[in-house]
Amino acid sequence: MNPDETMRRLETLLSHVWMVRAFLKHSDEAQEDEELQDVHRALYDYQLAVGAAWREKNAAEYLHLARKKFSKLRGASEQFARIQPEISSHTNFQMAVASLNAAVGEIGRILNQLDSPTR
Repeated sequence: MNPDETMRRLETLLSHVWMVRAFLKHSDEAQEDEELQDVHRALYDYQLAVGAAWREKNAAEYLHLARKKFSKLRGASEQFARIQPEISSHTNFQMAVASLNAAVGEIGRILNQLDSPTR
């Protein structure tokens, strides 16, 4: 994929991240749990970081920021997976973990390919 295609693919994956973020933010559980609030804030922060570059269709800047901020996105995904069983065993929460892990995992694979010297 060229940089523009890569940016568009990442933005599609981030639409899944956004839906998990919206679910968490509006859940009753988030009103009561600081760690869960930290997760949805971190998801928002990642989207905010790449948002201006996306609106400008600046693939170089978008990919730079996506790489730079990825560890926080990955950390939020891992934190959510860790705390989810304590928060709720409801299927909605289980599927939110699965969805977030899938999207973040694919984002990580794409970003790793960008960093690969064989590219």
